Amino acid sequence: MHIRIKTQVGASLKSVKDGFTKDLFVALNPPFPPVKVLQFDGCKKGDQVSLFLNFFLFKQKWISVITEDEETHSEWFFVDRGETLPFFLKKWEHRHIVQQDGNTTYIIDDITFSTGTILTDLLFYPAMLAQFAYRKPVYQKIFAAQPAVAK
Repeated sequence: MHIRIKTQVGASLKSVKDGFTKDLFVALNPPFPPVKVLQFDGCKKGDQVSLFLNFFLFKQKWISVITEDEETHSEWFFVDRGETLPFFLKKWEHRHIVQQDGNTTYIIDDITFSTGTILTDLLFYPAMLAQFAYRKPVYQKIFAAQPAVAK
């Protein structure tokens, strides 16, 4: 399955890139399931992110590795690929893209996932979509336009 959510923010590409920190990662997590960040190395190739998800009736570990990162004057992206996933996921790839188009900056969450069957993919799709739609107002608040600083 594929999900792509594009969010316009008020900050520059550089500000958004600099803001992709553990604190942002924590802020982007919706209330359910509660997530504990066990490891956050960063957003460069080879970095690792390790999570502990608490679904109350069961708990799961999620480990992703950053497999790609690249930057140009108008775009920065990195890709995290799931290495250890919750039992209900068989495949996970999340391309985080930040694009500058003139004075406008976009953050794009481009996710490909599989649960192993098309039926369960379709059943999980609304929940996955909701998890990433939750990020839009968080991105917009954190990366709101900054007032110019007088020199």
